[in-house]
Amino acid sequence: MKKLVLMFVAIAAVSFASCGNKAKDEAAKQADSIRIADSIAAVQAEQAAQQAANDSTATDSTKAAPADSAAQAAPAK
Repeated sequence: MKKLVLMFVAIAAVSFASCGNKAKDEAAKQADSIRIADSIAAVQAEQAAQQAANDSTATDSTKAAPADSAAQAAPAK
């Protein structure tokens, strides 16, 4: 009878030990996923800022230059 009780206690101890600290694992996984999401958001924001800078540069460089005022002046009489 003592051996059966000892065996059940041993099985219970092993089953508790195998379950481990799932709460710590979940917290670590969540913190890691938040860190990754923040990194992705930062990269996307940087790319958007770079794209906006490139777009404004392209738009500015394709604008027609203002007409030369000397060329449009009426000839002297």
